[in-house]
Amino acid sequence: MPRKKAVIFDLDGTLLDTIADIADSMNRVLAGHGLPVHERSAYLDFVGGGMDVLVQRALPEGSDPGELAPKLLASMREEYAASWRAASKPYPGIPGLLDGLSSRGVPFCVLSNKIDSFTREMVSALLGPWKFFAVRGLGPGRARKPDPGQALELAARLGVQPSEILFVGDSDVDMQTDRGAGMVPVGVLWGYQSRVRLLSGGAELLLQKPGDLLEHL
Repeated sequence: MPRKKAVIFDLDGTLLDTIADIADSMNRVLAGHGLPVHERSAYLDFVGGGMDVLVQRALPEGSDPGELAPKLLASMREEYAASWRAASKPYPGIPGLLDGLSSRGVPFCVLSNKIDSFTREMVSALLGPWKFFAVRGLGPGRARKPDPGQALELAARLGVQPSEILFVGDSDVDMQTDRGAGMVPVGVLWGYQSRVRLLSGGAELLLQKPGDLLEHL
């Protein structure tokens, strides 16, 4: 494979391990509304589509999302804003990977389905020592992954052809985004979804550990 010139990362499950704070925040919201909670492991299947999708997936089966979801979403935004720092942290090996990219002069970005304000705040707080070319989450007028629009806009800003970009994520949604944008879909095996789901989503490369990415640049 020809060497690549830039990297776009997903955030949750790729750069940062955030599942405990997401699960615990959502469970407190559910309990506060008298609804059943879920094991943390269940949230591995709930995340990836954005907070509004998370809320709908966490609702009890048979409930009316039109009535409950807006209330839960408002509560979750407030709860998560107050609680996301409790346990979230970079995965082992991520600091070394970002150091390696920086030393090689390879630009790197974040593209997340997390709300833009949370995305920027978390990158600043937990990945502050590294200079990201761009950090993007969901906001007005921005289509969520797997729509490739935001990935292609980042490629244009980078001045790099999509085929020269490694798009790194932990979910089939990320892999579908990569393929739609004409980028190289790279799946991480330390994240929230399985090898099978990554491959079914279209992953061309699978990484056992973060540093493996440097071999493809």
